Amino acid sequence: MIQHILLVAAREFRQIAATRSFWFTLLILPVALAVGPLAQSLLGDSDTRSVMLIDGGSGAGQAVAQRLDLDEQQRVLGAVSRYVERYDLESVDPSAPWAQHDRWYTDAEAAQFAADGGADAVAKKLAAAAPEGTPAFEAPDPYYEIVDTPAKLATADPGQLDALVQPYLDPPEKSELRKTDYILYVPERVTPETPVRVWSNGRVSPGFVQTVQSVLTGTMRVQYLQDAGLNPQQAAAANSLVPAIKIHTPPPGSGREKVLIQSILPLLLAYILLMSLLLSGSWMLQGTVEERSNKLIETVLACISPDELMYGKLFGTVAVGLVMVAFWLLCAVAAAFATQGMIADFLRPALAPLASPGTALTMIYFFLAGYVMVSMIFLAIGAMSDSFRDAQSYLTPVILVIAMPFAFIAQAVMSQSGGLAVQVMTWIPIYTPFTMLARLGSGVPMLEVIGAGVLLAAFIVVEFIFLGRVFRHSLLASGEKASFRQIGQLMRRREA
Repeated sequence: MIQHILLVAAREFRQIAATRSFWFTLLILPVALAVGPLAQSLLGDSDTRSVMLIDGGSGAGQAVAQRLDLDEQQRVLGAVSRYVERYDLESVDPSAPWAQHDRWYTDAEAAQFAADGGADAVAKKLAAAAPEGTPAFEAPDPYYEIVDTPAKLATADPGQLDALVQPYLDPPEKSELRKTDYILYVPERVTPETPVRVWSNGRVSPGFVQTVQSVLTGTMRVQYLQDAGLNPQQAAAANSLVPAIKIHTPPPGSGREKVLIQSILPLLLAYILLMSLLLSGSWMLQGTVEERSNKLIETVLACISPDELMYGKLFGTVAVGLVMVAFWLLCAVAAAFATQGMIADFLRPALAPLASPGTALTMIYFFLAGYVMVSMIFLAIGAMSDSFRDAQSYLTPVILVIAMPFAFIAQAVMSQSGGLAVQVMTWIPIYTPFTMLARLGSGVPMLEVIGAGVLLAAFIVVEFIFLGRVFRHSLLASGEKASFRQIGQLMRRREA
């Protein structure tokens, strides 16, 4: 019996593996891992906005430029700090601001960081001390870039600016003018009656407007304090008073971020289980339907029993699915540990659950159990169908029932708001594999894992008994499509 089952399984595996769709599906993930970073680097468009400042004589325009630069240096300092913390490089310069993580960087620190060479100087220092294989630090693209202001705009009458700025916002074809995103005009004295003006070639960033408003609000306050009798030094000092803010956050890869990252692999396994089941199940279903429609099933049953055919087809289909998943997992591991870059940095912590033998075995169990459970449903549908069109009438509601709640499960797990609904779905056998796989990253009580596993195993045993009867009694039957009532009768019909 075992020999016959293995022969059928090997035939089923070869038949599916010989199709183009199998190889196309198999290579989707490795191609995506290989092409993704390259496509991002080739197609990525910089978000840097060019800014031209026209100062009417107050000096506030230069203050805006300085504020934009300080904000950018603070952002780069934060990026350096995260990089240093991730790769344990604090010892390179323990006194540097970027080696101190739980804090907000002051304007003075940002200015000193820029004076010391900024991101380029720090990147060289870190690269010289970093262990071999550590990816180099890459500073983020700046939000804004200050461009030179032409003399005719800097000295123009404010009433003429509307016409003069247009060629810079939308340069004519074959023009040597550089396209400018924002042009800011600050009058000689900023008051509610002399508004600041911004021209743009598109939508203006709210962040840019807030920065300009913050700087010029300070300018107006200094003017007000001077008008009230304070000298310029006292007015400037009063305006520069700001609170010190200390920020406490968990280190990268811990806290809620850790839960989310470690939920990626279990959730991805649940998604892969669903997709591979739909693919391999449809291939098995198509093969079974073709054997019935071509009357090949009679020849096969002359050599082996219906049970041997059922188990052989089931094992062959499961083998196809496991080969696909194993290949995808190997590609992900290779991308995580044999390469460098954004994808590798994301995959390494996501694969962390595999380091726990208990978690890894639990994933394997629920994955295999889910595969066997749903494949048996596809197998019974194939045995009842004379054509693929007949099979679709059974298959469509089955797929909807299985797949529709998956989006809800994924959203609940990622937002950590599972609640009662996800708890209930854990104990519905047809959803147990998907729900348990998705929840493993956020932690599931051991008693719940064992209970759900035992319930799923019992359900599969019952499924094999009743759907096995449907499979055996439907193999040689032909004619009209069986109704749900007739399917129920086949489940209750015992073998002679």
